[in-house]
Amino acid sequence: MGLGGEGRAEMALDVAMVEVKPKPEDETITVNFTFRNTGDKAVTILNLESGCSCLSSSLDARTYAPGASGTGKAEFKVSSFVGRHEKSVTVTTDDVKQPQWVIPFVLDVPAVVDIEPKTLQWWLGDPAVEKTCVVKMVGDKPLKVTNVTSTRESVEFKSEEITPGREYRITVKPKSTDEVVMGALKIETDSEIPKYQRQLAFFSVFRKPANAAEAKP
Repeated sequence: MGLGGEGRAEMALDVAMVEVKPKPEDETITVNFTFRNTGDKAVTILNLESGCSCLSSSLDARTYAPGASGTGKAEFKVSSFVGRHEKSVTVTTDDVKQPQWVIPFVLDVPAVVDIEPKTLQWWLGDPAVEKTCVVKMVGDKPLKVTNVTSTRESVEFKSEEITPGREYRITVKPKSTDEVVMGALKIETDSEIPKYQRQLAFFSVFRKPANAAEAKP
């Protein structure tokens, strides 16, 4: 009888990676994926481990014969994710030549609200000039900024509607740059999706690093 490591086994997806594309309002999303044992020996699955608590997965069998195909299922908790995120599941097998098989996923959550820049910064002791961030409603439906509040009383701010339902400008000015300050603006919208009903933009007054001037071209 040959050793268990003899022969060739390779578990492989039918695609390069599993793409997950939830809708903006999704809290969770489940996707199915297919794979195959492309080798010439059976492979037994010993364990599945996700690299993120947001992801759970399962396969449709414990052992896959040579050439056999299989189906897996993955469930993502989308929660506060926005944009493109790479996740993975590591499958432990009894194959000595492929003891671990990594299944890659790409989670691509469409944005509904975009804030640029996300953080406004002043250096300690610099002039307390106005700076602005732009809030864009980039989803299918227009949204309104209904309220803006600050976590600190050390800044003055105002919100202006540039394009109704689509673009807003928020101007921020520290009352002083004599002290280090960190805070946030709470931007409320009329979105029906809970995670987009309140967005954050940040502001700070920091001490300039000693090599800041040298770092500039």
